[in-house]
Amino acid sequence: MFCVSAATTDVGRWREHNEDAYLADDCLQLYVVADGMGGHAAGEVAAREAVEVVSGMIRRGESILGAYAHCPSDETLSGVRRLVESSIQAAAYMVFGIAQQEPDQKGMGTTITMMVSVRGTAIIGSVGDSRAYLIRGESAYQVTEDHTLVQLQMRAGLITPLQARKSLKGNVITRAVGPREYVQVDTYVVPLQSGDRFLLCSDGLHGYLQLAEIPSLAVDSNLNQVCSALIELANSRGGKDNITCVVVEARAT
Repeated sequence: MFCVSAATTDVGRWREHNEDAYLADDCLQLYVVADGMGGHAAGEVAAREAVEVVSGMIRRGESILGAYAHCPSDETLSGVRRLVESSIQAAAYMVFGIAQQEPDQKGMGTTITMMVSVRGTAIIGSVGDSRAYLIRGESAYQVTEDHTLVQLQMRAGLITPLQARKSLKGNVITRAVGPREYVQVDTYVVPLQSGDRFLLCSDGLHGYLQLAEIPSLAVDSNLNQVCSALIELANSRGGKDNITCVVVEARAT
């Protein structure tokens, strides 16, 4: 199984600067979306640095990926999950360190959702509210869980999903890369099927999407056209935030 991708980002209709960052590396089979936060362009710095650190860590961990590729087992798969987690932890440490040296960037941070594909398996890591969706056939599934105050309220049964969508606290992040040296990372493992597509995106896109409409929006055989259509949709529905999407398709080799 081999993944191919397309990716794009847009400033949106309201923002002056784009504080999102992304990576779509088919050679490394690594895909990342980061949504920065913080004043004085600090969010842009946090997102860019996080993506670069994650990319560097995955490159240095190619032997761990190779171990799973050549000998898939629970042990080697755990090694890949630890690599994904440690990559995001390294990004948290780096962004936190930069913020300590620059007073204007103190407290900056970023969300991050990343996916690495190896031997027919997608390993996904996430912090914050950038999301990964799996599109399989005519159905879409949200793989990641948002780290937001609204999500915590829903899990506790305090509000309904409909109330969550209308909540004024929808953008209150409970976990991010950078505000502290350490952050808890969620990881997910998804066995791939040929034709599977993944959508990794910032909340500037998924905030305007209904889960049920994603398969029809992602059906175009041209992945670049899928990205363009998603950006256009988010802008047509408000475009209040930066919009970033990475679309990944698994193909049989």
